[in-house]
Amino acid sequence: MRSPLVLVVDDEAPIREIVRRYLRADHIEVIEAADGPSAMEQFEAHHPDLVVLDVMLPGFDGIEVLRRVRASSDAYVLMLTARTEETDRLVGLSVGADDYVTKPFSPRELVARVKALLRRPHLAEALPRGRRFGRLSLDVGRREVHVDDVEVELSALEFDLLAALSASPGQVLSRRQLLERVWGYDYYGDERVVDVHIKNVRRAIGDDVDAPVWIATVRGVGYKFLAPTP
Repeated sequence: MRSPLVLVVDDEAPIREIVRRYLRADHIEVIEAADGPSAMEQFEAHHPDLVVLDVMLPGFDGIEVLRRVRASSDAYVLMLTARTEETDRLVGLSVGADDYVTKPFSPRELVARVKALLRRPHLAEALPRGRRFGRLSLDVGRREVHVDDVEVELSALEFDLLAALSASPGQVLSRRQLLERVWGYDYYGDERVVDVHIKNVRRAIGDDVDAPVWIATVRGVGYKFLAPTP
């Protein structure tokens, strides 16, 4: 098996150097970029498994890099944000980031987050292939979702989240349970990442948070898939 390939994007050379050193110590290959345009050049040339992506970049920022990556790829993306920039973190997650780490950060924590993402189980692969819930259908083998027979675009993580919920209709799943099933048992980041991705899934399938057809919020606990077992 080849070693995982990670693209590290940051305009500060010392940060790239320390991240590169720690990742390579864990047998993870690293390529680098210092701005938005070169990040996309590296991404398109090498197709990395994961991108460590700073928000504040010359050329165009990390959020724009993330948008362009998500237009063509389901590669994992871990955002680097300033500790005070809550908006950047939420925007990044809403665009499709898988996780984030705030600066200043522990290199060991960052490596642990990277390894957790790279090991993340694709839960949907072990579930029954075809599922239909009224106007909503999932083909797990093809990783496709349709609403009214029109295909809906979801990221890999969003698909796995919908698959995890729809595998247990009527059962309340806490945020921690969803993190364990979709992100992996060793994920120890902010549980609010679940809320942002649920919002993305709802938007994609046309579900209304105030009058849900498929995904209901159980206040103070987590979420429940409403459709009966097909």
